[in-house]
Order: sequence, then C-alpha cells, then structure tokens
Amino acid sequence: MSHSQQQNQSERWVETRPAMFIQGVGVRTTNEAEAGPQGKIPQLWDRYFQSGLQTQLSDKDQAIYALYTDYESDASGAYTLIIGNRIDEAVVVAASTEELQQAAVPAAKYMVFRTRRGPLLEVVPQVWHEIWSYFQQSADKRTYTGDYERYDMQQFDPANTVVDVYIAIE
Repeated sequence: MSHSQQQNQSERWVETRPAMFIQGVGVRTTNEAEAGPQGKIPQLWDRYFQSGLQTQLSDKDQAIYALYTDYESDASGAYTLIIGNRIDEAVVVAASTEELQQAAVPAAKYMVFRTRRGPLLEVVPQVWHEIWSYFQQSADKRTYTGDYERYDMQQFDPANTVVDVYIAIE
C-alpha cells in the first residue's frame, strides 16, 4: 500500500463502551435524503450551535456527539440523528427548553473508524462511505442499536480535524 493510499484510509479498531445518554437537537432523516440538496443535517448542526448547548459540555467529556439512533431498518431506512452532549443520566427536560431530545446509547461492542486529519465536511462523509462499503464486504454485522460520531472539542478545528465514528456491531 502506497503512502498516499494509506492516508486516505481511516484507522479501525474494536472497542466495548458502557451505556451513556445524549441530549441535544434532533431530526428524522434518511441517507438518501441527505445525499441531495434538501439534506437536514447541515441545518441540524446550525441549530446545535445556535442552541448554546456546546457551552454546556460536561467537564468529564469535552466532546460533541452526533448520535444515529432509532433506526427503521438498516443503512437505507430512516433514522434519528441527535447532535448533542453526553449527560450523566436521562434527566427530565423542562418543557420550556426548545425541542431538546434525549436518547440512551446501550452498552455495546463498536467498530471504531478514525478519520484522516482534514476538513470536517470532507473527512466525515468520506469515512461514512468507507464504513458502508466495509460492512457490505465484511463478516462483521452492524446491530443498528446506535452509532455515533465523537468530536473532541479540546482540539477542534473544523478545517483540520480528526473524528472517531463508533458503529455498533454484534
């Protein structure tokens, strides 16, 4: 494998993670919808940053999570994406907080894909294409119990970042 090929490949490993809770802004969508100009995910990121949630990151976990949950079926079906922060447990959200959603992420075994370092809008779609093709060819099976992207905010630069994507597997 040449050096340039290697740079385009993400690193990959398996990790078992405990259950956690995510609270944030959410939207229901499909990969097909997101492939077109009417995709809802860019606006969801705007809503997250406009909500001020990023100022409430837990001291223990300086990270933003993009959680893919409530899958209808598989990679081709509808799912809910919640962009938010890790919270200690499911807390009751006051009705006055505008449309905050919470989701539990079960303890699971994950295949973790780490992107190459680069512009966020380039490396994240790139790693998802790699993930989809990996699971089309692999004996590893996705469980669709909840997958997430983790953005470490201590060293976050949208123009030059590394993102870890956790895919739940059997």
